[in-house]
Amino acid sequence: MGKILTIAMPKGRIFEEAAGLLRQAGYQLPEEFDDSRKLIIDVPEENLRFILAKPMDVTTYVEHGVADAGIAGKDVMLEEERDVYEVLDLKISRCHLAVACLPHTGHSGVAPRVATKYPNVASSYFREQGEQVEMIKLNGSIELAPLIGLADRIVDIVSTGQTLRENGLVETEKICDITSRLIVNPVSYRMKDEVIDEMASRLSLIVEGDKTK
Repeated sequence: MGKILTIAMPKGRIFEEAAGLLRQAGYQLPEEFDDSRKLIIDVPEENLRFILAKPMDVTTYVEHGVADAGIAGKDVMLEEERDVYEVLDLKISRCHLAVACLPHTGHSGVAPRVATKYPNVASSYFREQGEQVEMIKLNGSIELAPLIGLADRIVDIVSTGQTLRENGLVETEKICDITSRLIVNPVSYRMKDEVIDEMASRLSLIVEGDKTK
């Protein structure tokens, strides 16, 4: 019996893509794995345990060592700035962080209000642009903020841009590209380096192989 590797996985689209990647890498995950409502799923055949979490919580679990490894979006890593190792860019769940607003939004003399669930990333970006803004932290439905007059602009994840278009918003600035990454707790990397390196190597073969498709 090998060492159990505990992996924090975000629910939703990233989970589905990451599970597919693990299967391609040869990990035998049960079919009910994808549809389970459990928050902790054991896969004893592979010496794996999965913790299903909200995307923003994955880096916290990994930093505190309750998970040895995790799969997190680069957006979460930039915002949370947790003490974790980034081992591999999985190149899944591609999107980007962007600034958006209503098309008729003008510039007034006061600091514009920016609504986002990424206040640290957004604040850093606008400082680099030499612009002073007032940050408003929201946890969801960021596109609503300009429509009800809460904010002049938003900073949010953009994938296809459909949500922006449906709400009459336009993207004005691209901040950075986002993909999901395999991250590791520093202590776990010392204690379970062989099993972690094996997983990273197996996943890397699949990820790098995608370049030829």
